[in-house]
Amino acid sequence: MTTTSILALAAAYLLGSIPTAVWLGKAFYGIDVREFGSGNAGATNTFRVLGKKAGIPVLLIDMLKGWLAVSMAWLVSTAPPDTQPFVNLQIVLGVASVLGHIFPVFAGFRGGKGIATMFGVVLAVHPGACLLASGVFLLVFLAFNYVSLGSISAGVSFPLFVIFVFGGQVVPSLVIFSVLVAILILITHQKNIERLLRRQESKIKLIKRSKEQKPALQSVNR
Repeated sequence: MTTTSILALAAAYLLGSIPTAVWLGKAFYGIDVREFGSGNAGATNTFRVLGKKAGIPVLLIDMLKGWLAVSMAWLVSTAPPDTQPFVNLQIVLGVASVLGHIFPVFAGFRGGKGIATMFGVVLAVHPGACLLASGVFLLVFLAFNYVSLGSISAGVSFPLFVIFVFGGQVVPSLVIFSVLVAILILITHQKNIERLLRRQESKIKLIKRSKEQKPALQSVNR
């Protein structure tokens, strides 16, 4: 790996380390979202704790972090696009940004689960499979109002789309990466899976009745 690639790798980690939920919550609400809800510094917990006005910007910025990290491959790689070396660099940069989100150096290494950032990564690496997996997320979320269930379903479907829909057009490392994405999502959502099985997982509704009051903040539930 060249010096330029190493610098890009460090930049990808630092980009992922930007704690969007923490900084936005403290700056505009005086709240550290890690002290409420699920205790994660991610978009889902921001929606849960602060509502959609805060959750939407966090979601978009966290996605952008992953997309920008992967896109740096176009600036530093000399390999042609869609070749093994190019895709490998994309994956490494994407993983660095997700690790930055999960273990952010700017927020005491206490971050989120990396789902939104991972979405930005897979969108940049393979837009087609990512968009199909996003369709799975939307269908499951709109049907059940569980973000976690939608994320799990999308994560598991991603390698299926890569292998069975685009299998003849992707390099082997992308197939391996897609499977690892699914495994990572299952691991990071272990507690969510347990709560889903106990029917204790919190629901998030995009459309609420006008008379519905915002629920009081609940302390972190680990």
